[in-house]
Amino acid sequence: MNALALALPAAIPSPSVGVWHLGPFPLRAYALAILTGIVVAVLMTQRRWVARGGDADDVLEITFWAVPFGIIGGRIYHVISSPDQYFGEGGDPWSAFAVWEGGLGIWGAVAFGAVGAWIGCRRQGVRLASFADAVAPGLLVAQAIGRLGNWFNQELFGSATTLPWGLRIDDAHLPFGYESGTLFHPTFLYELLWNLAGAALLIWLDRRYRLGHGRVFWLYVVIYTTGRLWIELLRIDPAEMIGPFRLNVWTSIVVGVGALVAFILVGRRHPGRETSLLLRTPEAQEDEDNASEPAR
Repeated sequence: MNALALALPAAIPSPSVGVWHLGPFPLRAYALAILTGIVVAVLMTQRRWVARGGDADDVLEITFWAVPFGIIGGRIYHVISSPDQYFGEGGDPWSAFAVWEGGLGIWGAVAFGAVGAWIGCRRQGVRLASFADAVAPGLLVAQAIGRLGNWFNQELFGSATTLPWGLRIDDAHLPFGYESGTLFHPTFLYELLWNLAGAALLIWLDRRYRLGHGRVFWLYVVIYTTGRLWIELLRIDPAEMIGPFRLNVWTSIVVGVGALVAFILVGRRHPGRETSLLLRTPEAQEDEDNASEPAR
């Protein structure tokens, strides 16, 4: 037996507890992971936004709009992509509102979160594309931290495996047809590591090539969808199927290709980084104000 084999565990254990109680109040690991990810993303975005010439308070104001929209959108996409759990035979439609039990689809979260961010950016008078570039690495880190919630919930794991880093699942959470002691691909860990590596790559590329005009965000989408594509192919949890593949596989392909096209087109039209983060430069705003004043 070599040194590597001795260093690797026989399996990755699943947490035995995912909920703690402070009196009558439950503290759920899933919710804590999501909230921790949001806090880390906000702190990273503030630092990047200030480095680009923005105001740190802008990030908090925009987050106030983006996060609720993102949670609502993430839940809607999850319910649409896994309808049988809520509307199929034996399903519970009311549990579609139980966000604390887990289940946020990243595509809905990003799409609706972008709408909320657009509202916040308009109110703060800053460019959405510029803000998206600042937030992109933080999104990947937040998604990485959020995947720990899936580990605590013992959900969204991959197919059976004999690899030494296979994930051990409690009998109560075993999918139908699998024997006790079966190990599964720890897709939460794969995505966590992929996202952290992607965030580091984004930061390096942004510094090296001074990307702007939304290109960091589009590159984030390309990186994430590439990883999500192969990770999604490993998963065995119930999901909406379109032909031979899960809905999320098709979404990864379509969104990833679209983001790559956008990255290339924006780069050709707007090479380099924008000179202003504002929707209107102070000079343009002054000219507009002067033009609106009545002649004397």
